[in-house]
Amino acid sequence: MEIDSKQFREFGKAAIDILADYFENIRERDVLPSVEPGQLINEMPDEAPEQPEDWRIILKEFNEMILPNTTHWHSPQFHAYYPTGNSYASIIGNLLSDGIGIVGFTWIASPVCTELEVVTMNWLGKLLGLPKEFLNCSSGPGGGIIQGSASEATLVGLLAAKDRMIRKLIKDDPNLDPDDLRNKFVAYTSDQCNSSVEKAGVLGSMRMRLLKSDSFAKLRGETLKKAFEEDISKGLIPCYVVANLGTTGTCAFDPLYELGPVCKKYNVWLHVDAAYAGSAFICPEYRGWLKGIEYVDSFDVNAHKWLLVNFDCSAMWVRDGYDLINAFDVQRIYLDDVKTCQKIPDYRHWQMPLGRRFRSLKLWTVMKTYGAEGIEKLY
Repeated sequence: MEIDSKQFREFGKAAIDILADYFENIRERDVLPSVEPGQLINEMPDEAPEQPEDWRIILKEFNEMILPNTTHWHSPQFHAYYPTGNSYASIIGNLLSDGIGIVGFTWIASPVCTELEVVTMNWLGKLLGLPKEFLNCSSGPGGGIIQGSASEATLVGLLAAKDRMIRKLIKDDPNLDPDDLRNKFVAYTSDQCNSSVEKAGVLGSMRMRLLKSDSFAKLRGETLKKAFEEDISKGLIPCYVVANLGTTGTCAFDPLYELGPVCKKYNVWLHVDAAYAGSAFICPEYRGWLKGIEYVDSFDVNAHKWLLVNFDCSAMWVRDGYDLINAFDVQRIYLDDVKTCQKIPDYRHWQMPLGRRFRSLKLWTVMKTYGAEGIEKLY
């Protein structure tokens, strides 16, 4: 039996009451559930229910079976991995996004999905102190997009870097074989990097060198330069570098002002993984870590970590959006790009999936609810 609007109101209000009670009393719960692997699988029926079940039964089983198997990431006693964002404002934004239920792969598929993302990414980029070249509101080709995770952002950057390098080399020498070039590309990062950075090399079919960091867990410019020279002498081609601003394991900050000039000299794409600690740049006193940002091609920070936005909401900015478009543009008659003299991106060219969730709505509700001043006070 399909839920009607009356039952939907009752079901929804009861669910919100459960969540409000959950957050009010989360301190009293054990962070880690006292369960064994496979326990929920064994407790659940083998088959889906044959007949419709009342929403009250569903919420009862949520309390009795789902919550007891939950690791409570938002408990004040949770100290594993990294902080993850959450707020009532973000939950409401997610609820509204799910309710509208759009799939915003092109502008016309839902104009607000694209344009609110442009607006909120400009807002957030300004709050973080990013150069105007990264913002969609600038006159240049830069702009921001919300990816699902920093893992996606790193892989998108790697694939775009590969495409850009191939186009440059073939322009210089049209006789080169693209497949032969791809086999020679090398990516570089610190041995302190997140596992997702190394995984990007696996998924993007590019060898990834984890370079030794110094005693402060930083990747130094001289180390990178030496690695470039070693590989070039072997006939390999440096293509992509991932610098870290706040590593997951040690919260180390790589010096962009050292790595950037090396990348520029060799025409290598420099991506910044600031997923963990980048949100702190909202406070001007932390922006010294951004020294050298002028050399960066792409920059990513997880708004779903310190910015009260529920997972998933990874904010990525690029200096030149055409690098992404050139790499990912695939046309179909049902996917016409927006025809306008105004600078509006078709984000399907800026990511791996075609479909897009309305993630900017929860970012918008958070920024509207707290304001820049309220968010700064978090730090």
